[in-house]
Amino acid sequence: MRFTSDTSVDGIRERDFTLGDVPGVLWSPAAATGRLPLVLMGHGGGTHKKAPAMGGRARLLVTGIGCAVAVLDAPGHGDRPRTAHDEREIAELFRARAAGEPEGPIVVRYNAHLAEQAVPEYQATLDALQRLPEIGPGGPVGYFGINMGTAIGVPLTARDPRITAAVFGQFWPGTLLEAARRITVPLEFVLQWDDEHIPREEGLALFDAFASAEKTLHANAGAHKEVPRFEADSAVRFFGRHLRPVP
Repeated sequence: MRFTSDTSVDGIRERDFTLGDVPGVLWSPAAATGRLPLVLMGHGGGTHKKAPAMGGRARLLVTGIGCAVAVLDAPGHGDRPRTAHDEREIAELFRARAAGEPEGPIVVRYNAHLAEQAVPEYQATLDALQRLPEIGPGGPVGYFGINMGTAIGVPLTARDPRITAAVFGQFWPGTLLEAARRITVPLEFVLQWDDEHIPREEGLALFDAFASAEKTLHANAGAHKEVPRFEADSAVRFFGRHLRPVP
């Protein structure tokens, strides 16, 4: 891991980094002492690691529970170049959208392809972050990601036992059901009741598949892009309960 910038504003330290050729960002309290809990975040499709939603959620987590927050640019997103495969899938998505056809089958297929690469990248990043003195090994780790962040986060959480709490939402069951059935950590799941892209019964099927003894469904009225802002506040409270301070 190589840090390429280091700035602090309003008590929040922001460090850009690269791990190999994968770019990421790490936010943490500027005046932190001792070891910090860590939340990995995944951004939505078509955005990037410093999208407003990522920066806003990171600020709430850093100031609310004093944790560190890390986000990677997903393959083909942000500062990462698109492959020919990326270009074909994106063109097909725009074609279906213009024709009024369902987007789900394309998004599910494409995001599963991205997750195959992104999951080991997140695991390698977690290895590197846990070598930092302010985070360290063995501390509590959470994952927060909806939309494409869920497509990456579900197989990641199923595979990596270091993640002990998660917030997911707004994705089709599709390729995620098998991984969801292996997840037993506490979780929150966000679902829009009137989502024009993800049928209600499909969102409920994914929620039902998780094997977690503690799982909470947050179903809100509204369309796909109308997730209430207070859901981010709820996620902060959730991680505050489950990511205990490091001794």
